[in-house]
Amino acid sequence: MKETKTLNSNKWYMAFRKKRIFIILLAPLAYILLLISQKSSYFAEMIFARKIYKGIAYAVSFLTDKIPFSIMEVIIKLFLPVVLAGFVYLIFQLLKRRQKEKTAAYIFMLSLINIGCIASVIFFLYVITAGINYNRYSFAQISGYTLEKSSVQDLYELNKSLAVRAAEVRKLITEEGGAFTQDGAIIIDKSNWTDLVNAAAAAYEKIGTKYPQLEGNYKSVKAVSSSRVMSAMEITGIFWPFTMEANVNIDVPDYTIPATMLHELAHLRGFMREDEANFISYLVCSNSDDNVLKYSGLMLALAYVGNQLYQQSTEYYEQARALYSEEMKADLRENYYYWVQFEDTVISTASSTLNDTYLKANKQSDGVKSYGRMVDLLLAEFKAGE
Repeated sequence: MKETKTLNSNKWYMAFRKKRIFIILLAPLAYILLLISQKSSYFAEMIFARKIYKGIAYAVSFLTDKIPFSIMEVIIKLFLPVVLAGFVYLIFQLLKRRQKEKTAAYIFMLSLINIGCIASVIFFLYVITAGINYNRYSFAQISGYTLEKSSVQDLYELNKSLAVRAAEVRKLITEEGGAFTQDGAIIIDKSNWTDLVNAAAAAYEKIGTKYPQLEGNYKSVKAVSSSRVMSAMEITGIFWPFTMEANVNIDVPDYTIPATMLHELAHLRGFMREDEANFISYLVCSNSDDNVLKYSGLMLALAYVGNQLYQQSTEYYEQARALYSEEMKADLRENYYYWVQFEDTVISTASSTLNDTYLKANKQSDGVKSYGRMVDLLLAEFKAGE
């Protein structure tokens, strides 16, 4: 009887008797939820984003906020060693199979099942922490902004308005005794990271009185130690849904950091579309009581509007550009010379391609170009006189 039992246990299909096989069912469950959200924005918004996701985001980010380093960064650094360790373990199992009375086919099948279980869990977690939110109502619908076609004149007037506002706030920062480089660019004391995070949280709390969907005390914002690597990939921030962390590149020009923080915090609040996260970052920053945050948001908006105006009319662009203060130009110069060193490298090109593919996979059909849609929201806000 013992010999028969051992023989049966050697069959490859016996691997399917493991109870863990049921974990693979998480993948089709996640796919069904994703399909439902694609068919019904009401489900994605009213049932999932505002109720289920909100609870998940708050609970997980509350826990990860207590950890002072980026869990995402640790996971990424451990990924390759873990994969190699798994491969070594597989070889060890094959070498010891006779002692353990297992066939090579059984071990390989069990390994595939284990990989399938891990993939199913990852896919399920991604869907409930990010995927479904791509199908929620647009922020324009939630906020009541009307998106419409605008003239070049409208774009010009918006650019002028942003330039004047940014120049005024930049002057206030100087008067308040802000720190600057020898070239005049803003310096943020990143050693007081908690203070910066608290300022970002306070800005969201303030805007939440007007836009309830942006409220929530989510503060799991992490400064990435390998920020230079992120810059090489032309990445300023990453929202890691599995740990609900807003990961921020702190190697970049300082004035851009607050806007990046608030962009990633918009993702944490369930607004996954890049164009909307950019607009929300501007909206929250520009309404903040903190002038550094306010300036960062205004400069973010100015960059997008200025680029679009330049494409439409270089004459209008030059007229608007004349309104930029010397202090603003110092920040822009630093930003230009910082990023030009990473342009068109193998790493940056590969990263851009990967990011473009990810956006298209999540129904942002224009891929990286979808970032330009932010301008429509900015024009809508401008026309509304807010």
